[in-house]
Amino acid sequence: MAKVAAALSLSLLIFSFIPGGTLMMVNGQKSWCVAKPSSDQATLLANINFACSQVDCRVMQKGCPCFSPDNLMNHASIAMNLYYQAKGRNKWNCDFRGSGLVVITNPSYADCIYD
Repeated sequence: MAKVAAALSLSLLIFSFIPGGTLMMVNGQKSWCVAKPSSDQATLLANINFACSQVDCRVMQKGCPCFSPDNLMNHASIAMNLYYQAKGRNKWNCDFRGSGLVVITNPSYADCIYD
């Protein structure tokens, strides 16, 4: 049984990185896309503008659960994750010119739920 579990775990890890494969899971776990903490403000704004030109980002508007005044990093991460989800959670859809990071820890907070 342990050999089967190890083989399955390895196959999930390998599948996650096969070109053309869908990165729905990283080592068997769900993944999210967030902004790298080292990203500068211009990059974060560019990522928000790009992602929100491709997907519905209304969840970040004032009065919505993910509105976070004066927190550009949160808004960028939300927009980048919405784009990442919409594109099938493929690792290359979280690159954002090197400023995106695929994580396996759910970044949801308060009423702002990352799907």
